[in-house]
Amino acid sequence: MKDLFSLRGKVALVTGGGKGIGQSIANALAHHGANVIVCGRNAIALNQTVSDIQAAGGQASAAVMDVVDENQVLAVREQVLREHGGIDILVNNAGIDPHYAIMEKTTFEDWSKILDVNLNGVFLCARHLGELMIQRGGGSIINISSIAGHIGLKRQVPYCATKGGVEQLTKSLAFDWAEHHIRVNAIAFGFIDTDLISAMVTHPHIAPRLLARIPMGRFGNVEEVCGAAVFLASSASSYVTGHSLLVDGGWTAT
Repeated sequence: MKDLFSLRGKVALVTGGGKGIGQSIANALAHHGANVIVCGRNAIALNQTVSDIQAAGGQASAAVMDVVDENQVLAVREQVLREHGGIDILVNNAGIDPHYAIMEKTTFEDWSKILDVNLNGVFLCARHLGELMIQRGGGSIINISSIAGHIGLKRQVPYCATKGGVEQLTKSLAFDWAEHHIRVNAIAFGFIDTDLISAMVTHPHIAPRLLARIPMGRFGNVEEVCGAAVFLASSASSYVTGHSLLVDGGWTAT
């Protein structure tokens, strides 16, 4: 049964892989045998992630890429094709912090910045890197979403809108690419303790209100997203597509 979760011989690409959840997912995929390409804008962080993976006996390389720059995505696509012949797993993890403001204080610039990274970036990577999976005869795409794609969150209109878009992109693309043996799923996590929300999880007033909504009574940690990623990347989920796996401590069950 353990071979169901094996990623030996697979090539995986993780965007936003230099820190936080992306870094943990990259490590987890490598631990299960994948050769991981870690992408992001910060070369120093990427190289550190690669060094950590290699020190643990895994295979990894770094590729600097801004997901909102189509030319950079295409350049990495050619690099992947040249060095690996294609990819089997794509984790669209790159995202930016929610903009906490009431609608009337949200500018079009605020809206556009979040839309570019959180939704357009997913589209560009799925479009150009997923095409390699068609040529390869199959694969798994994992889009990192949020509970904000399932429910409304106060003062987070742009963020909720983008994550709702990721959820629908995931479902529609799962239909389109099922014929190519490409599975497309999402991981929708709740309040995971990362740099993005560190101010919230330590806030004396906000943190208690959030914890009161979480049946498990605590915030998640980045490692707890990794099990979901390995499952969706591996043959253990070979009959799962168009699904959004909620990792939220029960928030959306209430």
